[in-house]
Amino acid sequence: MSKPVYILGISCYYHDSGIALLKDGEVIFAAQEERYTRKKHDEAVPVKAVEQALKFAGITIKDIDAVGFYEKPLLKFFDRILRTYFKVWPRGLITYHRAMQEWMTKKLWIPTNLQKELKYKGPIYYVQHHESHAASTYYASGFADASIVTVDGVGEWATTTIGYGKGTELKLTKEIHFPHSLGLLYSAITYYLGFKVNSAEYKVMGLAPYGEPKYMKEMRELIDVKEDGSFALNMKYFTYEYGLRMTGREIEKLFGQPTRKGEGAMTQFHKDIARSLQEITEEIMIKIAKQAKKLHPSENLCLAGGVALNCVANGKILRAGIFKNIFIQPASGDAGGSLGVALAIWHRIYNGARIPKMEHVFLGNAYTNEEIETYLKSQNVPYEKLDDAALIERVSGLLAGENAEPRTAESNGEAGARVIGWFQGRMEFGPRSLGNRSIIADARNKENWQKVNLKIKFRESFRPFAPTVLEERVSDYFELDRESPYMLLVANTRPEKRNEIPAVTHVDGSARIQTIRRDQNPRYYDLIKAFEKKSGCPVIINTSFNVRGEPIVESPKDALNCFLHTHMDYLVLGNFVLSKNKMGQASEDTQKEYLKKFELD
Repeated sequence: MSKPVYILGISCYYHDSGIALLKDGEVIFAAQEERYTRKKHDEAVPVKAVEQALKFAGITIKDIDAVGFYEKPLLKFFDRILRTYFKVWPRGLITYHRAMQEWMTKKLWIPTNLQKELKYKGPIYYVQHHESHAASTYYASGFADASIVTVDGVGEWATTTIGYGKGTELKLTKEIHFPHSLGLLYSAITYYLGFKVNSAEYKVMGLAPYGEPKYMKEMRELIDVKEDGSFALNMKYFTYEYGLRMTGREIEKLFGQPTRKGEGAMTQFHKDIARSLQEITEEIMIKIAKQAKKLHPSENLCLAGGVALNCVANGKILRAGIFKNIFIQPASGDAGGSLGVALAIWHRIYNGARIPKMEHVFLGNAYTNEEIETYLKSQNVPYEKLDDAALIERVSGLLAGENAEPRTAESNGEAGARVIGWFQGRMEFGPRSLGNRSIIADARNKENWQKVNLKIKFRESFRPFAPTVLEERVSDYFELDRESPYMLLVANTRPEKRNEIPAVTHVDGSARIQTIRRDQNPRYYDLIKAFEKKSGCPVIINTSFNVRGEPIVESPKDALNCFLHTHMDYLVLGNFVLSKNKMGQASEDTQKEYLKKFELD
């Protein structure tokens, strides 16, 4: 029997560093470094994630046949970074010095750093940034052929690409280059609205439905869009080529108001700006999709890159009917580039066969009941252990408001509104919690929207929550006729159902939908099915298990800490149920100390 081929894909040194480990072309482990270091968007060499991958596979670094890096750093540095600074010189002197320090100490020495940090001595291959994105979506799609679109901030030069895949062949045929970038436009307006770049763009998407597109004229001053989806930014309004900020005074003159500062007041003006930005983004994405279909006719579209996480735009592309089928890489950001480069190496270097469609993202660590119980005993906390059937019965009843203990004084809510931390199986890869590291609650109870936002997540009250719905019931509740397993499609809640599930219906009647089948996640499916039997409703709230600014929990320790310092009512770790009523709520001072550990996003 021949030795398996192990390929390790790596992304790091920008944001959201991550790894993917392939065994004979199959993804067997993938994770972001932030989950282990507890540093949000950690950009470091993903040493801890690699350690966990090797442990999972039962191998050592010596068993790795090839390492892939998700972009070409020398091309990026010598062809774009230096040329850009020379073009804008002497502006940008401060950022030039900062960038040079980072490149000279880390980014130009990637082979040396990877070999040193990982103790790896084998070959390292490089794939261009957008090729990694394209590979991550096409090779995972299961499609025999597809049009491919990738859109993000910037790679080496490209910010947007169109290409095609056929069999194992993948080729990018059209590019838009820096500084013209839809992703950077979205980030620039994110900055203008007072949110954190490369972290809070999704907040702008969530804010948009509260506004009206009153600033489309100004948006068209910022970006010139052609019918074929190509575009050019008016660089008069942007300073990211040379400045410490994304935008400057010119954009403030254009919109007539200064840049919002951090936690400053959120007015209707800001909501209208967000809506206008979202509208122009959707318009551009639809035009790009149409051009991709024109250049490379196919029934199938594959999307990746950070902008592909804009699930509202994705939903608009779907409803436009340009393509019959759409696959969006669930780890569309830079972390997913690690998966793309690994798959590209499998096909290009090893001439490997196509793998089946990516059916789930449960690719990280798991903890056994024995490991969980050992930890709980070490913490001397009360818990209840249940068998599988009893666990589903108990937790579905808690969600439905049955058999719950009296509320603690701190819980301060309606009798049936129970919020549960749900920690099961292998951790998800990518930015979404999809049923294994989730906070869950009853979608019928509108109070849960505000409770989870303000007393558990400690985040802005305008932020919506996603529903998880049984796949076979999705069309009964939402205007969607297909699966959406990764929360990457937004569709409207059916008008007659909006009052039934108000906690997951946004102000414009939309919802960011996750569908679930039993073969994807048996325990999570069984829980919702049992909840449906008790309540008549096949929909629950699902949001990530963390507080604002905290990486999603990875371990039982992370989960217990988050549970103790928030107003969740119950914690379910594997087959163990913990009640806040029996443990008590952390003091306000203790809670504040916990939250201080995490930088606001």
